[in-house]
Amino acid sequence: MRKSKKHSVSDWIKSGVLAFIIYILIRTFFFSSYAVEGESMQPTLGEGDKLIVNKVKYQISDINRFDIIVFHAHVGENYVKRVIGVQGDDIRYEDDWLYINGKKVTEPYLDHLKVGYPGQDFTGDFTLKELTGKSIVPDGKLFVMGDNRLESEDSRHLGYISMDKVVGKVDVRYWPLQDFNVDFIGE
Repeated sequence: MRKSKKHSVSDWIKSGVLAFIIYILIRTFFFSSYAVEGESMQPTLGEGDKLIVNKVKYQISDINRFDIIVFHAHVGENYVKRVIGVQGDDIRYEDDWLYINGKKVTEPYLDHLKVGYPGQDFTGDFTLKELTGKSIVPDGKLFVMGDNRLESEDSRHLGYISMDKVVGKVDVRYWPLQDFNVDFIGE
């Protein structure tokens, strides 16, 4: 009887160590938690929101316009922003409208924000050439912006974001619980 009890404790310890190793591997290579800091993505994401970032998605598939991503912005600092342009895109804003490759594109996630700024540009007019010196988003780069355009340090200030700086795509907001969300496109 004693031998089986000892064996049982040993099995529990082995299982615990194995579970911990699996957890570390998943956290390192597949998913990560991220806490939002600042106002640049309000009201879509707010200060203190907790997110799950899918690190695998961008190793397997392409980044899509309007995905929300986390990326390394400065040494030791990650930002969360919305992808506005992918490689090959010509981006411009005119009279608070986004144009991608010459076509007017709606941004429904901004509709309720623009209401508070009648007669004032929420985003401001610009072309990629004016901001970056290039007419299109280069290969391997992204053009990103925060939803709170008036309070966002984004590609208008940082320039293009290199694909190798992308941590991953925001899949889930799990905190606060009342704002739990798994779909951020079109908010």
